[in-house]
Amino acid sequence: MMKFLDGTRIKRPPFAQPFLKAGSLVIGQTVNILLYLGPRLGLSPRDEPGALWAHQLQLTIADLVTQIHDTHHPISGWLYFEQQRPAAKLRTKDFWRYRVPKFLGYFERVVGKSGGPYLLGRKLTYVDLSLFQIVEGLRYAFPKRMKRFEKKVPRVIALHDRVAKRPRVAAYLASKRRIAFSQWGIYRYFKELDG
Repeated sequence: MMKFLDGTRIKRPPFAQPFLKAGSLVIGQTVNILLYLGPRLGLSPRDEPGALWAHQLQLTIADLVTQIHDTHHPISGWLYFEQQRPAAKLRTKDFWRYRVPKFLGYFERVVGKSGGPYLLGRKLTYVDLSLFQIVEGLRYAFPKRMKRFEKKVPRVIALHDRVAKRPRVAAYLASKRRIAFSQWGIYRYFKELDG
């Protein structure tokens, strides 16, 4: 049995951060945390097919996040970017030629067929918030490339803009609570990768 710093013993410890401690539950993995919080915050469908569809989309976003990370760490997360620069350039070229069109093209089609302004239709879900963050992060890490690519996914960009204008989201984005992108997160800017 593992213990937290506060002395709480846990039977089912998370592998790593992030994790959520909710009463006696300890929930690890971002996608799992969102599956738990979504219905409690009114950010996911109540019906099982809808909830599973949201979860499926979030898992696809998690796959895209891995692809994004691998642009600057294509060989190993233990090596510095400078130690894998040639491989990062190749990986980034592949990422923008194949992966971004495949993933964002998929979300473009999903929004188009949703029957509403969001991925699941008329109501905002946690998946929309995650896709918003994908666009924000890509704009930070690859400003030139993303600017050129955005024309190919107008529905995704419109969804991003709708999310940004929501009063509580806009207030958060304008606040000091928002954590700025940096060279220590998933989204990292390297001028040589943004050709």
